[in-house]
Amino acid sequence: MRILGVSAFYHDSAAALIEDGRVVAAAQEERFTRKKHDASFPENAVRYCLGESGGGLEDIDFVAFYDKPFLKFERLLETYLSFAPKGFASFRQAMPVWLKEKLFQKSLLRKKFEAYDPDFDWQNKLLFAEHHLSHAASAFFPSPFEDACVLTMDGVGEWATTSVAFGTGSKLEMTREIHFPHSLGLLYSAMTYYTGFRVNSGEYKVMGLAPYGQPKYAQLIFDNLIDLKNDGSFRLDQSYFDYCTGLTMTNSRFDDLFGGPPRGADELLTQHHMDLAASVQAVTEEVVLRLTRSLAAETGQKNLCLAGGVALNCVANGKVLRDGAFENIWVQPAAGDAGGALGAALAAYHLHLGEERQVSDSGDAMKGGYLGPSYEDDDIKRRLTAVGAKFETFDEATMLDATAQALADGKAIGWFQGRMEFGPRALGGRSFIGDARSPEMQKLLNLKVKYRESFRPFAPSVLAEEASDWFELDGDSPYMLIVADVVRARRREMSDEEKNLFGIDKLNVARSDIPAVTHVDYSARIQTVHEETNPRYHALISRFRDMTGCPVIVNTSFNVRGEPIVATPEDAFRCFMGTEAEMLVVGNSILHKSDQDPDLKLNYKDAFDLD
Repeated sequence: MRILGVSAFYHDSAAALIEDGRVVAAAQEERFTRKKHDASFPENAVRYCLGESGGGLEDIDFVAFYDKPFLKFERLLETYLSFAPKGFASFRQAMPVWLKEKLFQKSLLRKKFEAYDPDFDWQNKLLFAEHHLSHAASAFFPSPFEDACVLTMDGVGEWATTSVAFGTGSKLEMTREIHFPHSLGLLYSAMTYYTGFRVNSGEYKVMGLAPYGQPKYAQLIFDNLIDLKNDGSFRLDQSYFDYCTGLTMTNSRFDDLFGGPPRGADELLTQHHMDLAASVQAVTEEVVLRLTRSLAAETGQKNLCLAGGVALNCVANGKVLRDGAFENIWVQPAAGDAGGALGAALAAYHLHLGEERQVSDSGDAMKGGYLGPSYEDDDIKRRLTAVGAKFETFDEATMLDATAQALADGKAIGWFQGRMEFGPRALGGRSFIGDARSPEMQKLLNLKVKYRESFRPFAPSVLAEEASDWFELDGDSPYMLIVADVVRARRREMSDEEKNLFGIDKLNVARSDIPAVTHVDYSARIQTVHEETNPRYHALISRFRDMTGCPVIVNTSFNVRGEPIVATPEDAFRCFMGTEAEMLVVGNSILHKSDQDPDLKLNYKDAFDLD
């Protein structure tokens, strides 16, 4: 039984393939088109998934779409009617798009799939799942739990913005929802907009900026923007927001509350913006903790699954884990809309068709998140030669030794290996890597490789079996979705003068034995690396540990600011030639910047729109 799942037309389009309930392949369209958060129909991702199936669309039993367009249209109409005549301008902008294509997505999808198979039986093979059900299915069915509570939080699906489901075996039942316009995700996005970052892209930046500030506006948010109950349910005061009726997230009343207009994208960040980031982060954590504590107390359930865009807030996830209301938590690595493609396929298999679920006896069913395309060495050599790259190819052991030595020598390295990751995080398949012990590495990677804001933190990749020696993590974090502190024995105590620094001035203070991955509050967004799911990356870090005594390296996504993560060897070479990274490793082939034709160097810094 093969089912193809698809998410499309809003942001982060993707396709996923399952076979007899097993996750076979999944990829985001942006990786193929090189357009970040690409919302178009995922024709390249679909083609890849069909290739992994060994057949064509005619060999697929069902196609499942991740939401129900008519319900979204209903929400749009009811929202307009509730606020009319206010908001007519935004309504007028939205209507032509809906009437032309979004309202008739079944017909649009039929035409798209007929391009793969002219005889596509869309009346019987095309299924639709509700948005939050797709999210919940993506979180529960691949999880390592036989039963679990499932919490989904995002901006908005059709109507739901927060939902609770309970999964047991192959069953998954949605039990309650909070509806639009009351949305934790949209509250966070509103502050993302107000602090000058792009909605649906810059939320990570707000989370990374928060430790530089103090949550001095948290109570102001509670007093004015959000009415939060003890059980975690909430309502937002819409008089401060503009997302229901306008073309922006916030309005003049919001501006007055926080002391001025939104920050322009090119304006300097001030302590005020850092305090706002800290405040909305603190509010988000409090909402999530009240929700999870209430659910655990009410149900007695020990296992929690998380999905939806808010589940990518790894700081909040870490606090939920340490809070202990649930003994175990598992977060879908593609927690945003891309993961809805996988959830729709799994919902079709288990809920529509009633097929049994087999819980993995060796962790979860996501295969480490490595579900995208891979390239054999002969193909890599052919592709690199075609783009004019100069390289040498070695056996694996020699390649690993050379790469580990380059890390120890302080080089910034592009690392392209195995299958591409599914979801927003690079997990050692398409990564820039560096020495976590280097006090200069964070600045080097941010300013000369990634071309992004200097305040943004980097994640550590640590050997899973040694993680507890370096981080206060009781458990696992294979998908870089849990934040925990560096253990005290590895920290460096700050002087009184350093403790009195504010904001970005804190950035250059080394806080631990691994300063490149230690954030200003001693925290780190951890990836535990497992030999079973990524043996080559595990072997590299093991060699680095043998050389240096440190089983931790820096891992950040292989891209520059505004660019999707690289997908092909050619993408990797172009990105390498547009940055100041010194070395690139693709499969068993090693490239040194000094050996490359200088005419192939690119002005990559300005090649993509800033995110």
